[in-house]
Amino acid sequence: MDALALREKMKNNFLGRAVLHAASKIYGFGAWLDRACYDNGWKTAKSVNSRVVCIGNITAGGTGKTTAVLLAATALAKEGLRVAIVSRGYKRQQKTDDVVVLFDNPDADWRSAGDEPYMMSRVLNQYKVPIVIGRDRAAAATEALRRFKSQIILLDDGLQHHKLKRDANIILIDAKNPFGGGHLLPLGNLREPMSALKRGALFVLTHCDQATERELEDIKDKIREYNDCAEILESVHEPEYYFDVCKGQKTDLKQIKGAAACFSALGHPETFENTLRGLGLELKQVWRFPDHEHYTQDHLRTFEQTRNGLPLITTFKDFVKFPDNWREILSGGVYVLSVNLKIRGGEGELNKFTDALYPKFSQMKK
Repeated sequence: MDALALREKMKNNFLGRAVLHAASKIYGFGAWLDRACYDNGWKTAKSVNSRVVCIGNITAGGTGKTTAVLLAATALAKEGLRVAIVSRGYKRQQKTDDVVVLFDNPDADWRSAGDEPYMMSRVLNQYKVPIVIGRDRAAAATEALRRFKSQIILLDDGLQHHKLKRDANIILIDAKNPFGGGHLLPLGNLREPMSALKRGALFVLTHCDQATERELEDIKDKIREYNDCAEILESVHEPEYYFDVCKGQKTDLKQIKGAAACFSALGHPETFENTLRGLGLELKQVWRFPDHEHYTQDHLRTFEQTRNGLPLITTFKDFVKFPDNWREILSGGVYVLSVNLKIRGGEGELNKFTDALYPKFSQMKK
């Protein structure tokens, strides 16, 4: 039984819920104490000689943070800015305190960097954006500045990491489950109290196509209770194409219709699955794994033996974790769905996003 299933089971009885409630109180005290240490000067956040912008969230998993970081890095790099991404490298298989750098090194192993940073490095390789991974984000940012003279550093998922001083926080809110059920971990999905919204310079609501207008307005009203100054943008995750991993080529979204199979290890796999259904697929077989699952040869053999010749679709984050001999196991018809983040409202709203990243951005584009 995975952690999420165990939590749901515990919620259904008085004792289990009491244990979760007590654990949430302890977790909340730890989060408050960590923040208070920096607010009161008992600990000092480290500054680096570069603009630092955090792209994070107040809930655990599934807000679309990675696509937001990719959008930010791409937009900045296209304008000629030297941008780097700093990440913790969550759930790396090969643990190390050393800083790991992904930059123009195609032989790098995702196990030493983490699946999401490795995936981002592959996507951003054409823009020469380095990904610097380290448990100590301040040390990683220092390395990014030393090696790449970065003008702007994007702190990936670092809202709760206070050791590195930042110039702005962009906070993502999942429109499907905006505030983690109103409770801190582990009873709910909040990483810190709602008062953390005060630290946001800009908010981006994600998965807005999966919420009603009334629900979106309610979310905005809630945010404004804590922060009535920051802009609130809406966004959707927009499918671009399928990538046939066996043939190494893009496939138009219209080319795959009807029955299919899919698998993923995501924070919210239902979002991925609903996107596929929205593209006209009938999912005959669906496999879900815990977030950041490491795939083995046995996993792939199961997919191959039970998909009955159907197209097999996954995400880029999942594909990079295939074992080395995956081509010997999968017979073909394996696709990665490419998805990007789109800010609703046209260029004006997109400019608000990019200006939060780099205040001179609009002037640079003129």
